[in-house]
Amino acid sequence: MLNPQRSLSELPKTSTASQVERVVLEEEFNWLLKEEVHAVLKQLQDVLKEASRRFSMPTPGFENQLKQENFILGSSTMDQVKGVLTLQGEVLTQADINLKVAKSSQVLHFQFREDKQWKLQQIQDARNHVNQALQLLSSRDESYHFKSGAEVNKLMDGVMLQLTRARNRLTTPASMTLPELAASGLMKMFSPPIPGDVMVNFYINLSKLCLTVYQLHVLPPNTTKNFKPAGSSVLHSPGAMFELNNNRFEVSHVHKVECVVPWLSDTLVFFTISLQLCQQLKDKVTWNYQK
Repeated sequence: MLNPQRSLSELPKTSTASQVERVVLEEEFNWLLKEEVHAVLKQLQDVLKEASRRFSMPTPGFENQLKQENFILGSSTMDQVKGVLTLQGEVLTQADINLKVAKSSQVLHFQFREDKQWKLQQIQDARNHVNQALQLLSSRDESYHFKSGAEVNKLMDGVMLQLTRARNRLTTPASMTLPELAASGLMKMFSPPIPGDVMVNFYINLSKLCLTVYQLHVLPPNTTKNFKPAGSSVLHSPGAMFELNNNRFEVSHVHKVECVVPWLSDTLVFFTISLQLCQQLKDKVTWNYQK
């Protein structure tokens, strides 16, 4: 309601003031779109280039050759399984495993055949998602003028989607059924061949390289045990059952050993920083747009 004592001549002044404020806010927002957005995009690119570099560290003195790293996997609380794994980027180039058989204390030793290597799909997928995020960012160089806050948010959503997928590949190993694991190519990579009552699996969990060894025993055909095949899982428990080639098996022992891969730890930190930068830019653009 208008103040009756207020002069009508003041109304245009108020209107002019709000127009000036609107123009100032519009100029601020255009500056944000033109300058600050690109500054954040440059920062994002720098962080993600560091993340991408971690996936392909060269050998010192041999820039065209990926660095090989040996990781010793063991446990201070048990010595049933020990392993030395050689990682080169996303590829396990060698695995040397000692398994102390539970009942006999016999030590089994097996390693990758010389002509075999095992690709860790999780690392490859994570690297691909990082590179896709970098491609999205490079498609909007400093000369590009964003026309709206919605356009910035759309770009940030695309980058965040790739980074979330990259992080999830490292933090969420694939689930497998025991028959899938038994039939995988991994079982055929060792010399001497892995015994029929042993299975192994490698995977990444966060920044850790994990080795799991399962010892099995065959269930007799006339067993009175209630046979119930286990479902899909990252890590199966003792007592899990499965059927393969008309034979029924039960997991008797599970041994898991792991080791931290430092550059994967770095990479996860870079993912967190990048996701925070994306969200902060989205919040700033949205807040300025709503002012």
